[in-house]
Amino acid sequence: QVQLVESGGGLVQVGGSLRLSCAASGSTFSVDTMGWYRQAPGKQRELVALITSTGITDSADSVKGRFTISRDNAKNTVYLQMNSLKADDTGVYYCNAQRFGAVVAWGQGTLVTVSS
Repeated sequence: QVQLVESGGGLVQVGGSLRLSCAASGSTFSVDTMGWYRQAPGKQRELVALITSTGITDSADSVKGRFTISRDNAKNTVYLQMNSLKADDTGVYYCNAQRFGAVVAWGQGTLVTVSS
C-alpha cells in the first residue's frame, strides 16, 4: 500500500504564492504518475497537474503559467508551486498516486484559501 501526506496549504492573498508538498510512503516502488487535484466548495474534484516518474508533466489550462509540479524521487515527494494565486484557486488540494493509470492512493487533502 501507498500512503500520501500533503502539507503546505494555508491562507494567502490574491497574487501570493504557496508550495504544497506530498510525501509518499509504503510501496512507493509501485507508483509511476503522481498528481495534484483540487475541489472547490460545491464543485467536483478536478485535475490540477500530473507528473510521471520520468518527469513528464501536464496541467490544467487554468493553472498553466502559474503552477509548477515537480517531484523528488529520492524523497518520494511531489511538489506543487503555486504562484499568482487567484480567488478561484481556493479549495482542498489532494495528491494521488497512480500505477498504470489506476489510482492507488489519495492523500487526506490540504486546504488552500486565497483571499481578496
